Amino acid sequence: MLPSVSVATSTPLPLRGVAHRRGLIHVKASLDQTRTEASRRRVTTRIADTDGIGKCQDNDMPESRSAPDWDGRSYAKVSFYFAAHQDDWQLFMNPSAFEAVSNAANKVAFVHVTAGDAGLGTGTGGRKQPLYLARENGAEAAIRFMADADGFPVDQTAARASFNGHAIYRVSYRNTVTYFLRLPDGDGTGAGYPGTHYQSLKRLAGRDIETLEAIDGSTVYGGWADLVATVRAILDFERGPVSSVQLHVPETDSRRNPDDHSDHLMTAKVALDAASALAARRVYHVGYASAGLPENLSGRRRDMKCAVYAVTLAGVLALDHRIAWPHYAEAFGGRTYFRVEEP
Repeated sequence: MLPSVSVATSTPLPLRGVAHRRGLIHVKASLDQTRTEASRRRVTTRIADTDGIGKCQDNDMPESRSAPDWDGRSYAKVSFYFAAHQDDWQLFMNPSAFEAVSNAANKVAFVHVTAGDAGLGTGTGGRKQPLYLARENGAEAAIRFMADADGFPVDQTAARASFNGHAIYRVSYRNTVTYFLRLPDGDGTGAGYPGTHYQSLKRLAGRDIETLEAIDGSTVYGGWADLVATVRAILDFERGPVSSVQLHVPETDSRRNPDDHSDHLMTAKVALDAASALAARRVYHVGYASAGLPENLSGRRRDMKCAVYAVTLAGVLALDHRIAWPHYAEAFGGRTYFRVEEP
């Protein structure tokens, strides 16, 4: 039995009354058509061979017909980081994520709920690659950087896996797994964008729309309950037999986290709804509002956070999209605020 592992975090917010409380087949790895070869080197894909899945339009991505098998490793803890967009956990939940990944006794799962496409869908916005793929490339580069911080690169596993009948892009690398649900960016208010037919998490949760389709056409969710059940299936699979589970989500209390992005709040809602019966430590991270709070990271921990964010932006640049390093580094580089609820 591995020893219990604690994830170091930054200064908590005052709680003010909140209680602390089967068989595999190997297939040739192939990638989204618009990804560059360099961003996906050394990939071996493994997928399970059972029942069918929803539609997938990327013909060069291998289809998996069920969730992949448990990796067989023994972990002391499984930590989930739920992010609305591909750079949210770097900005608002780090260096906690870096510290978790750095301990091989931890399994760390990153779940990116929207495509962060800014209404472009699969479009490029006049650049060489689609925006959502550039942002995914940044997130994956950052995760590999954390996992390889004291070692050589290794092979990764990448494929679509089916959860609750929905095809979801999944990447496994060392002690990390990464999911990209690729749901439409809802804009800050949750109203959605015309380019993606005004679809959004908020409108699905409020029953203003009956379905929500992934921007790459990989699947369609038939209501909020369907999406929640899918996320629950991911949680159940990735935690496996591990009893120590930690859930990182955007802060839901508007007093602590005013005027946050609608997608952030809806990402927290879907994660918490999915984990409602799970005995897990819940960590709520302040989003944009943290920019107005005092810096609270030490020099070393600020360096960890900024290094991961810099690698993220380098991955975005590699696929020909714009970044905004000065603004985000100044606003969020030295700050990470959260509160904790114990199970």
